[in-house]
This record gives sequence, C-alpha cells and structure tokens, in this order.
Amino acid sequence: MGSFRDDVTVARVTDGRYEAVLDHSWDVAVLPQGGVLASFGLRAASLEVDDPGQPLRTCTTVFAGQVTAGELDIDVRVLRRGRSATQVRTEVRNRGSAVGATTLAVFGSSRRGPAFVDVSAPVVPEPDQCRSYRDPTPPGVDESTAAFWDRVEGRGALGHAPWEEHESTTSDSVSWYRFDDPPIQDDGSLDPLGVVTIADRMPGAVQEMLGKQEDSWFAPSADLTVHLFAPVRTEWLMTHDRARWAGDGWASAESTLWDEDRHLVAYATQMMLFTYVTT
Repeated sequence: MGSFRDDVTVARVTDGRYEAVLDHSWDVAVLPQGGVLASFGLRAASLEVDDPGQPLRTCTTVFAGQVTAGELDIDVRVLRRGRSATQVRTEVRNRGSAVGATTLAVFGSSRRGPAFVDVSAPVVPEPDQCRSYRDPTPPGVDESTAAFWDRVEGRGALGHAPWEEHESTTSDSVSWYRFDDPPIQDDGSLDPLGVVTIADRMPGAVQEMLGKQEDSWFAPSADLTVHLFAPVRTEWLMTHDRARWAGDGWASAESTLWDEDRHLVAYATQMMLFTYVTT
C-alpha cells in the first residue's frame, strides 16, 4: 500500500491531457473519496499552470459521473492565464467514460490587501486526549471501515459516535485528522491537495444532528468547494463541521479547518445527497 504522495500522481500524455491510476485503498463505501478525485485533477492543473508563485487558492468540484478505482483520463484546460491569477478547468474520468468529476480552480499569487480572521477556533481537547476512530467499537456494533480510513486517522473532539444514544440539539462536530504518511512538500508544509482531501468528510455533521438511526445511509457528494488560506505545518488538522440544512433528500454542510496552533488554514462547503442501504 502506497501513500497520498505516491498515489495521487499524474503522467502527462500531451498538453492538456494526463493519465493516472487510482487505487482502491482510497475508497469510502463503494466509491473513491471525492477529495482524492478532485486532487487528481488539481495535480494535473498545477502542472499545466506551472507557476510556483501562483498556488491553489480555491476549487469547486462537481461529481457529474461516478469515477471508480482504476485507470483515469484527466483533461485540463487553462481558461485564462493572468499575471496574478490563473483559472483552470479539469475533468477526471475512468478510461472510456464520457463524464466524471469536473473541477474549476483558481491559482493566484500574493497581492496587496487586508488581513483578518473573523471566526474562532473551537475549544476542544488535543488529539492525544480524543477517542480514535480506529478504537474498537462496542459489542454488536459493525466494525467494518472504509479503506480510506486506513490511510487517514481521525479522532473525535466534539460530538457523538453514530451508535451513541443522545438528544440531538446541534450538528456541530469537531474532529482531528492526520495522514499516516503525511505528504510533506520540500518547504515542510503539507501538500494542499491533502487539505482538499481531508475537507471532504462532512456527513458526520448530519449524523450528529440526526442521532442514532435505524436506517443505514451514506451521503455522496454532489459538489465540494474548498478555499485555501495558509500552509499547514502541523501534524494534525482540526475540522469544525456544521450541517445548516437538510431536505428533499439533500443536505448542505460547511467546515472550517485549523492547524494544531489554531491557525485557520481552509474553509470548505458541500451539498450531499442521501442514499439508503437496503438489506
């Protein structure tokens, strides 16, 4: 089994066309984790932009067609290349498929402007004081886990486990996450595509609001938007999630992401749709 650094790589075929191979070890439920799919397209996009002075600033991915583990084709189109911002569109799809995951991304340089943070980090225990999602579950609770969580460890800092009985009053939930093999760049910071990947795990906020349910469900992403603010230079990322609305079989959620020093490093939001597991 490889690592994020080794697995989320692309090979140029020609200008604007790349190939890659996606491993099943990044699956969540029956499909690959959406943030990983977006990361393949963004990896190719960064090669097309080819400008270290313009790091990734924001990206929005729409999951128009299912993409499964296997051989991938990636198309990249630079929509506009500017001195301080470059806009790019990518599409990741299985070989032979017509549609897949389409991402619009903006890469941009540092510019003159204001600087402030108008949100506070939640006050929660440190990672070593929190229950690991890899800890054994209680007797009678299904211990099966998605392959993705063998690559990324999570620790619950605020909220309840899905099997816990509790009175649901809020969707607020906070977790710590880290890669088992962190994709650290030459400058010592975490690969920003690793941040994009960790951002895509917001259904837990819906679970917190619903409480323990008899019906099993999962919530694939319809879209994912991530805004990147600052490099991550700590081992753990803290995610503060809220699901502000659910209805018509859909739900909307958002997440603020912080490093261990409580620096705000990213913001993410997504719409998800409910799929119920029949037995």
